[in-house]
Amino acid sequence: MTLLKTISQDLQAALERDPAARSRLEVLLTYAGFHALLAHRLAHWLWCRRIPLLPRLIAHVARWLTGIEIHPGAKIGKGFFIDHGMGVVIGETTEIGDYVTLFQGVTLGGTGKERGKRHPTLGNHVVVGAGAKVLGNIRIGDFVKIGANSVVLRSVPSNSTVIGIPGKVIKTVGVRVPEESMDHINLPDPIAERFDAIERELIELRKQLENPPNHTGTSPS
Repeated sequence: MTLLKTISQDLQAALERDPAARSRLEVLLTYAGFHALLAHRLAHWLWCRRIPLLPRLIAHVARWLTGIEIHPGAKIGKGFFIDHGMGVVIGETTEIGDYVTLFQGVTLGGTGKERGKRHPTLGNHVVVGAGAKVLGNIRIGDFVKIGANSVVLRSVPSNSTVIGIPGKVIKTVGVRVPEESMDHINLPDPIAERFDAIERELIELRKQLENPPNHTGTSPS
C-alpha cells in the first residue's frame, strides 16, 4: 500500500469517527491527531530505511506542535484515528492494527527498562478511552474496548471490554462487538452490577424471613 493511499484512509477515518469533522480539508488543516500521524508516517518510512537522526527529529517536532508523542519505530495500520490527542504517547515497539481509535491522554508504553519488544500490540478495530494506559509486551485482541483511565497490564482476548485499575476483562463471549458501538462511554459497570445482584439476594432473603415455609409434623407429647 502506498503512503499516499494510507494517508487518504487516515483522513477518511477522521471523517467517519468524529461527528465534528465537516470535510477532508478541515481535518487536513486543523486536526492535531492527523498532523501527528502524518509526521509519523514520514518518520516511520525513514526509520525503516535506517536513516539516522532525522526520524527522531521529525517525531520531536511533531510532539512539540501537537502534544502527541509517537516513536518513529511504532508500527501503525491503516484507518488510524487519534481523537483530540493531547498527551497521547506511543512507544517504539508498539504495533497497532487497522481502524484503531485512541482518545486523549492514552499511553501505549513499557513497564521498565527491558529491551526488545516491550510495548503493546493492538489488534484491529480497537478503541482506547481517554487517559487509559496499556503497558508492556501484551496483546490486545480485535474489537476490544478499553474504558477511560483503565490501566491494562495483561493481554486481552478479542471482543472484550476492559475497565478499571488494574484493568478487568468483561467478555462478550462468542459475540463480535458492533462497530457502531465501539466508543469508550457505553461500558458495563461490574461494581454496580454486583451491588444490584446483592440487593436482589437481600430482597429474596427478606421475603423468606417474613414468610417462612410451613412444615407439617407431629407435636411432641
